[in-house]
Amino acid sequence: MALFIPTYFSPISQYSEIVKTPEIVFEMEDNFQKQSYRNRCYIFNTNGKQLLNIPVKHPNTAGRKKTKDTLVDNDALWQDQHFKSLQTAYRNSPFFEFFEDDLAVIFTKKYKFLHDVNLDSFLFIADALQINEEFKQTEEYNTTSDVEDFRYLSEVKNQPKKAFPNYIQMFDDKHGFLPNLSILDLLFMEGPNTISYL
Repeated sequence: MALFIPTYFSPISQYSEIVKTPEIVFEMEDNFQKQSYRNRCYIFNTNGKQLLNIPVKHPNTAGRKKTKDTLVDNDALWQDQHFKSLQTAYRNSPFFEFFEDDLAVIFTKKYKFLHDVNLDSFLFIADALQINEEFKQTEEYNTTSDVEDFRYLSEVKNQPKKAFPNYIQMFDDKHGFLPNLSILDLLFMEGPNTISYL
């Protein structure tokens, strides 16, 4: 059993642990952290590393707010922008076309809560990789040590120092290899071989 925070098309580091985990538990009671993978991912485009950020609404109340209560700001039309960015970056990749129609569903569905976007992105990847789609959710913040704790992988600045093997990327001839991007980068380049890489 291992504990993760659901994030937006998580980095490769998170999925390298998810695929080894027989039982996934998603932390639903954590406090929202700015500049984390909860509402962002990084892809590879012609200019190098590109941030895709889901805008969220910040209530006028003081104090911390839980990630599960974080609202998506749909006034910003982020879905259209993100999907167009993915199409521009990966339309010529070996496997983008294979996943494009299923991926489009996430960018046309109307979301209220950030967690729903993140759980749908997990289900999309789990289906694409043909790994276990089942997970449990915490009902209170987990402070026990009876599970492997990978919640730190949701933090941009707290990524593991391990070296990720190179794989061919769309623009590596121009920018070199960029490690630990969104799982989408690996999926669109490696397709069925993604699970072996992880």
